[in-house]
Amino acid sequence: MTQSINKTDLFATLPPEWPDSLLPRIQAQIADGGHKLVVLDDDPTGTQTVYDIPVLTEWGVDVLAAELANDLPAFYILTNSRSLPLTAAKALNIEIAQNLVAASKQSGREFAVVSRSDSTLRGHYPGEVDALTDALGQEVDACLLIPFFLEGGRHTINDVHYVAEGENLIPAAETPFAQDAAFGYKASNLREWVVEKTNGRIKPRQISSISLDDIRTGGPDRVAAQLATLEGGGVCVINASTMRDQEIFVAGLLTAEAEGKRFIYRTAASFVQARLGLATRSILTRADLGNENNRNGGLIVVGSYVPKTTSQVETLLARGTVNALEVSVDALLDDVQQSTEILRVVTNMNESLGRGEDTMIYTSRKLVRVDDAEQSLAIGNRVSESLVRIVQSIRTRPRYLLAKGGITSSDVATRGLSVKRAMVMGQILPGVPMWQMGDESRFPGMPYIVFPGNVGDENAVADVVETLSASA
Repeated sequence: MTQSINKTDLFATLPPEWPDSLLPRIQAQIADGGHKLVVLDDDPTGTQTVYDIPVLTEWGVDVLAAELANDLPAFYILTNSRSLPLTAAKALNIEIAQNLVAASKQSGREFAVVSRSDSTLRGHYPGEVDALTDALGQEVDACLLIPFFLEGGRHTINDVHYVAEGENLIPAAETPFAQDAAFGYKASNLREWVVEKTNGRIKPRQISSISLDDIRTGGPDRVAAQLATLEGGGVCVINASTMRDQEIFVAGLLTAEAEGKRFIYRTAASFVQARLGLATRSILTRADLGNENNRNGGLIVVGSYVPKTTSQVETLLARGTVNALEVSVDALLDDVQQSTEILRVVTNMNESLGRGEDTMIYTSRKLVRVDDAEQSLAIGNRVSESLVRIVQSIRTRPRYLLAKGGITSSDVATRGLSVKRAMVMGQILPGVPMWQMGDESRFPGMPYIVFPGNVGDENAVADVVETLSASA
């Protein structure tokens, strides 16, 4: 049975937050340090807390050297490695790390690396972190595990990672996310989770943590002092429940790094915002689309199958504001029926967009269940490949494109729209980033909304569509 805890009751037991904002201190520390932050993102949803930061979908040495050399504080590299088998994901991380080392020498700019993954603990851990660490050729004192993500209601308290559902906090292992066929797990306590995911290779004695008492009572100086004691490449769990907690931790982290400590980060999205010293920016509006003269329909592409996405699809359908085109997953998995199903959807989509209708393409909601992790990934990739073929067949430029789900949004951007460098404009809802497509893409300048599968309430997608409607 799910062991939920009332959020208000648990928060009441915590020490009071640190009283002062440390953003100015973090910004000054970054200015003194000179290291550019490079975020390897295993799907595009990791940009959900930043703005005015580029996202790359290619990683040749010359491309990385040029990005390292500019004045921006960070950039993302979209690896989409969560859609890959472990061996391929590790090889990809090794390739990117080696290219970064070569690019750093070419540009003369040093960098720090974030391995950004899912806030509900789904992803190739520890494989990606191990591959990165080896390929970078740097001895690290510890891997810092930081899955806190404010906008998604992901809190780490007393080393336990929680997912907020309404007024309750549910231990992560008790949520549907932990039942993922490829990345499932049984432990909500992150110390136990590390032991589980490493199959016991990392022992309990090699795992430490920085508590909320350390952060809220001791402040950045205590954080720095504790980080200074880490060595030998173990793991340190970072507790956080608010952005202020994350800021205090980052201020201490930057102090420890300035004194010679070296870490690699496995994090969710909120850490990147704090590590860059970014203040929260206002939510984007319809005016920020910048394409008032485009009266074509917007396009919504839904591949995510998690229960939260399904409830959002049902709400949008109930409002009756879009032309909805369901894609049969069974047909997509059938070699004979796949092309016919794609053609049917493409024909209807182009007619609908041309009429100025907002159009939703969504996969059938019945989940095809398999027990094998690689087979599960293969099914997901087959469905995503089909959605890409649909997007590649767009004849009318949409007013915007909203892609729902991590793998879906990555494949649609890179393969469906041929983007190589996009710019994160900000967030259209908390935790929902909007990009501007680069000049090299199929639709230069088009707003592209990366909507994570596990973010927002049941009205979230419908509310965004309503906000961006041409008739609004």
